[in-house]
Amino acid sequence: MAHTGTYSRCLQVWFSLVVVSVPLEQVEGVWPLPQQIHQSADRYSLSPQLFSFTYGKDSAAQAGCSVLDAAFKRYFSIIFPDFTKGAENGLHYLWPEPKPFVVSVSVKSRGCDGYPDEDSDESYNLSVSNGQAVLRSVTVWGSLRGLESFSQLVYQDDYGSYFLNKTEIVDFPRFAFRGLLLDTSRHYLPLHAILKNLDAMAYSKFNVFHWHIVDDPSFPYQSRTFPDLSNKGAFHPFTHIYTQSDVMRVIEHARMRGIRVVPEFDSPGHTQSWGKGQPDLLTPCYKGDVPSGSFGPVDPTVDTTYKFMERLLKEVKYVFPDSYVHLGGDEVSFACWQSNPNVRKFMEKMGFGKDFTKLESFYMESIMNMTAALNKTSIVWQDVFDYHERPRSKYVVEVWKQGCYLCEMRRVTKAGLKVILAAPFYLDLPIPTHSWARYYIVRPLAFRGTDEQKKLVIGGEVAMWGEYVDATNLTPRLWPRACAAAERLWSDEEKTLNADLAFPRLEEFRCQLLKRGIQAEPLFVGHCKHEYNGL
Repeated sequence: MAHTGTYSRCLQVWFSLVVVSVPLEQVEGVWPLPQQIHQSADRYSLSPQLFSFTYGKDSAAQAGCSVLDAAFKRYFSIIFPDFTKGAENGLHYLWPEPKPFVVSVSVKSRGCDGYPDEDSDESYNLSVSNGQAVLRSVTVWGSLRGLESFSQLVYQDDYGSYFLNKTEIVDFPRFAFRGLLLDTSRHYLPLHAILKNLDAMAYSKFNVFHWHIVDDPSFPYQSRTFPDLSNKGAFHPFTHIYTQSDVMRVIEHARMRGIRVVPEFDSPGHTQSWGKGQPDLLTPCYKGDVPSGSFGPVDPTVDTTYKFMERLLKEVKYVFPDSYVHLGGDEVSFACWQSNPNVRKFMEKMGFGKDFTKLESFYMESIMNMTAALNKTSIVWQDVFDYHERPRSKYVVEVWKQGCYLCEMRRVTKAGLKVILAAPFYLDLPIPTHSWARYYIVRPLAFRGTDEQKKLVIGGEVAMWGEYVDATNLTPRLWPRACAAAERLWSDEEKTLNADLAFPRLEEFRCQLLKRGIQAEPLFVGHCKHEYNGL
């Protein structure tokens, strides 16, 4: 027995030498980079059995807060993925006994049962010291962002023990709207793929899921009011649809992660699938004096169109709680309208002459008035603004066209409208992962304009269109390139313009995504301590 004890003491001495030689890890290892972060070489060991989350005594939210109760459980599993009660790495007993560690979360306003919105305060302060971390925020959404940062501070050594360094963080997002678009019409994305990407969005502090739910190829949204839209317009009426309960599940999964869900019902173009289940909605195209049998955009000249859109938008208001709805308005081909004698007569009657941009503006203005009457804010693609630069109603413009997108930002903000930048963040084309830097070096406010104009830029959005993307390649094509846009939209631009400095942190964050089950592509040659381990 004495001999065994001596051997054990020798091991303890050797291990203690190893501890001393371990360099400071994870310095500024949070992605996206916080506004202010200060770390020191002082580090504290963590034990899953002695670790807990709790509510601060002065917190407005306490046990029973759905968002934070769920987040505590979720982040415990993220921080200690290998931990199962009663099973510990056999080497752990050789370390000095870990002390209890408590993460205390205090929120100024409760708001546990609501939804995040455009005015949500996501700021937080995090202080990590010996035996405790104190996380303070105004809202539960700020607490979620702080918990994510905290989870990234924890690291393991080569022997499986957990540590984190003394840290002070003061953090808030640069832009309020940090979105990611998924297209579920060109290829159907199963529910699990959407939920998995909502998880990944939360890890990068994205806060808006722009659900481009329907388009020309298919109409997978199962409408209560108009069931034939998906019955006849989906790729398959049973297997390739999103039921009302599917939609509710996505919205709730997103809410629990502080993510808004903004649906897009794009019209008057991009509506071929709508026409299959809604007769007389689309414009009949003509060849000479007779209908050709094909159909164009939504028919903006008949009352039935507006009655249909009003009923559909009422349902959208009921199903999707967010105050924003995306109405599309892009890429409308005028050839079919031009060919139709009834449309031409309507144009004459309205005094539009032969300017079909006026007809589209008339239609979009009518639809936006409907959404305003439903207390919703309309987002539209930039085409709507380009056709009608002196808008009568307020709406949010999404800039998507390549070329001088900053020129467009300047024009939109000069007209007094809010704007979202998507043009430099299109990720759907299969280009190498090392192209992440092109998204990282984007400067959304680098246009000539007043401070008031710059304030109208509410954020940006990564777009993942679905022509070449389905559940087989969605996640690796998005991540980690989308992370580059996430840091651009969250962090201080002056501290994050150097892609070379960002690379080691992004490489480390990509490894964290793998550990969390996200199939993020490699950035270059190398390895992760925890390689991707199956679905």
